[in-house]
Amino acid sequence: MKILLMEDDPVLGEIVTDYLQESYTTHRAFDSKEAQEMIDESHYDLFIFDINVPGISGVELLEELRSFNDTTPAIIITAYGDTKYLKTSFDAGAHDYIRKPFELEELRLRIEKSKALFHIEQDTPVKLSESLTYYPSRQMVSDGNKEQGLSRKEIELLEYFVAHPNRLISQEELIQNIWEFDKLPTDATVRSYIRKLREIIGNEKIVTQRGMGYRYE
Repeated sequence: MKILLMEDDPVLGEIVTDYLQESYTTHRAFDSKEAQEMIDESHYDLFIFDINVPGISGVELLEELRSFNDTTPAIIITAYGDTKYLKTSFDAGAHDYIRKPFELEELRLRIEKSKALFHIEQDTPVKLSESLTYYPSRQMVSDGNKEQGLSRKEIELLEYFVAHPNRLISQEELIQNIWEFDKLPTDATVRSYIRKLREIIGNEKIVTQRGMGYRYE
């Protein structure tokens, strides 16, 4: 299950993201512009949008997405206690609503309810090659006999490559889409993750174009 969390509070956002990543593939956006860019680049099974974020609100973003026939289930989170925001959220296309402060376990239960309600598959396998399969929710790849676990960054790199096959991807693009702005890696760190990922999925799957970037084939 792949979740997009839009939350601009740095502390809450990090806490919720870390918690959700224990069970789901979770990407985080700080504002509506970043969220829209991530939605344009990838498919998500569930949106979790805070109302008050920089740019247009979470409700306005959801309305915009619905106007383009995006039916992805959405949970709205907010500190507002006024029921008018509850109505506005549902009118915009949300199917659930949770008020701050909330327990992390309550959010997880709402996610599980959403998964059952919308029949979201827990683990859709991704074929990487004739012999190798990636299992997102189990965070590992398997050749049918041996299983190999992946780290969080290895997962994010692999999913980004899989979403953009046969396209030149610069190192700068990887950094901008995978690392948070306050945790930017060195060039050596990125190369190290690429090397480890190659060891798992095969050197031939990620081709280096010297001075330009990488291509997933």
